[in-house]
Amino acid sequence: MKRNKRKKKPEAYSRRVYRKLITRAGLVSTQVTIEETDLHILAERDVTEEATALILQYRTQLKNYIVKNPQFCASLNPLPVDSIAPPLIRDMLRAGVQAGVGPMAAVAGAVAEYVGKGLVGLVGRDVMVENGGDIFLQRTEDCKVAIFAGESPLSYKVGVVIPSLQMPVGICTSSGTVGHSLSMGTADSVTVLSESTPLADAVATRLGNEVGRAGDGRAGVQNALDIAGEITGIIGVVVICGELMGASGDVELIKIDLQKEAGNGRR
Repeated sequence: MKRNKRKKKPEAYSRRVYRKLITRAGLVSTQVTIEETDLHILAERDVTEEATALILQYRTQLKNYIVKNPQFCASLNPLPVDSIAPPLIRDMLRAGVQAGVGPMAAVAGAVAEYVGKGLVGLVGRDVMVENGGDIFLQRTEDCKVAIFAGESPLSYKVGVVIPSLQMPVGICTSSGTVGHSLSMGTADSVTVLSESTPLADAVATRLGNEVGRAGDGRAGVQNALDIAGEITGIIGVVVICGELMGASGDVELIKIDLQKEAGNGRR
């Protein structure tokens, strides 16, 4: 439901290669696509039936709300929280207010989280739902997640460690050079960790917009990190712009060796 006509799409993004880069030992992979919603899910068993029902439920809520409130879909600015809206809609509105962006900036993260939490209640505690690079993660063991940063030389070579005690957690990435989501910045990737996946998604969009407004390079990266420090509810942030990388908050960065990870049975 997000769109951007300005971005190029590297082959790796088009083939969803990034979907293979999360610790997944012992879990079964399921992919469910309904209209614009294209989810990759890891769980203890195939969850096609359950995930399909959840996606349809939340897409219906979104569509019905947008019909009655078209500004919800169109606004690039925060909208007031609607106390009588469904919980998913309220979470998107709150995320937009906290991040300073329109509510649709949180749609991918919101769908990932609501489907993920629904599956946790149905099929077990180990669930990962990825929606266009935005991840809801609930696991009983520590995980490593690689950061896809388009054509940056750091893409797939750096990642973050997510302790099990930090889960459930949202890990969301926005880019000014890759993908469908609307970004007005120049970052190859802005990755945000939060207890709220909708908030992580909205803040990633906001910070991605900020890279470039203060100038390219170090100034742009630092500008995004400075703004991140003013937003409550964020665990950590990683910004990649070309060969530059900056991070803040409670985030543990690691070097990623894809061949070694594949040899360990982790993708």
